Amino acid sequence: MPIELPRQQRTGQPKPTWLKVRAPGSPEFLETKDVVKSLKLHTVCEEARCPNIGECWSHRTATFMIMGDLCTRRCHFCSVKKGDSETLSPLDPFEPDRVGIAVRDLGLKHVVITSVDRDDVADNGALHFAKTVRAIHTHSPQCKIELLIPDLRGEQRDLRTILDSRVDVLNHNIETVPRLYKKVRPYAGYIRSLSILSMAKEIDPNVLTKSGIMVGLGETHEEVLRVMDDMRYHGIDIMTIGQYLRPSEKQLPVRAYVTPEEFKSYEVEGIKRGFKFIESGPLVRSSYHAWKHTVEQPV
Repeated sequence: MPIELPRQQRTGQPKPTWLKVRAPGSPEFLETKDVVKSLKLHTVCEEARCPNIGECWSHRTATFMIMGDLCTRRCHFCSVKKGDSETLSPLDPFEPDRVGIAVRDLGLKHVVITSVDRDDVADNGALHFAKTVRAIHTHSPQCKIELLIPDLRGEQRDLRTILDSRVDVLNHNIETVPRLYKKVRPYAGYIRSLSILSMAKEIDPNVLTKSGIMVGLGETHEEVLRVMDDMRYHGIDIMTIGQYLRPSEKQLPVRAYVTPEEFKSYEVEGIKRGFKFIESGPLVRSSYHAWKHTVEQPV
C-alpha cells in the first residue's frame, strides 16, 4: 500500500530509502554531458530533473528534447520552463542534424526524442520531429528510434507526418488518472491523449505504442487499473508507471509514496492485461530502460 503523507507533511518530507540514487559522475556520464553541451542540445534528463540521469548517461543513453526548452502548456507536475509569444523562439532548422550527430557520436542503439509542447507552431512541431528522425536514420542507420510526442492537439495529419518518418516506438504519456486531469494537466485531455495513440495504430499497425503514468498524486489503485484497461482497449503495447517526485516548490506536492510492493502488483496486473512490456517501479520514467521495450517479452 502507498505511504500516505499527512497534509501538513506534503512539502519537505524525507524520501523513502527506495528512492535514493547515487550522484552522477562516471566517465561515461561526463562524456555524454560534454557531447550534449558541445552540440547545444537540451535533454529532458536535465530539464525535468530526472533521478535516473546518472544511470542512463553512464550507459550513454539520453532523452533529447527538441524545439527549445520553453513549453506552451502549464502542467502542474512539470519543471520545464514555460514560454509565451514574447519568449518563444522559432524552431532551429539545424537542430535535427545536431541530434543525429550526437546519436552517432555516443554510439546509441536506442534513442528517445521528446519535445516541449509548441502550440504556437502551425503543425505542432510534427515536421521538426520527422526531420530529426530522418537525420538519425542518416547518421546512425541501425539505431532504433522512440519518440515521446505531445498530443499534437489531436491532429491526425500531424501524427501521420511523424509516423511517415519511420519510428520504432511512438510514446505519448497519459500522465495521470482522468479524475486528476484538471488538477495535474489542465490544458490537456485524457480522451485526446488516448486517441493519439489509437490513431497511431490505425496509421501504422506495426509501430509499437507506449504510454505512462505517475502515481502518488492522489489516485487510487482501482483508478490505475482502469487506466490500464483504457490503454489496452486503445491498443497500447507498452506501459510505464513511476513515482511522482516534486521537482520544486512550484509544482504539486507528493500525496503518497507508493511502495515497491504495490509497483510490483501493477506490473502483474499489466501482464495479465496483455501489455507487451510493462515497466513499473519507484524510479521508472517513460524512457527508463527504453531499449528493453523493443524486445519481445514472454507474457
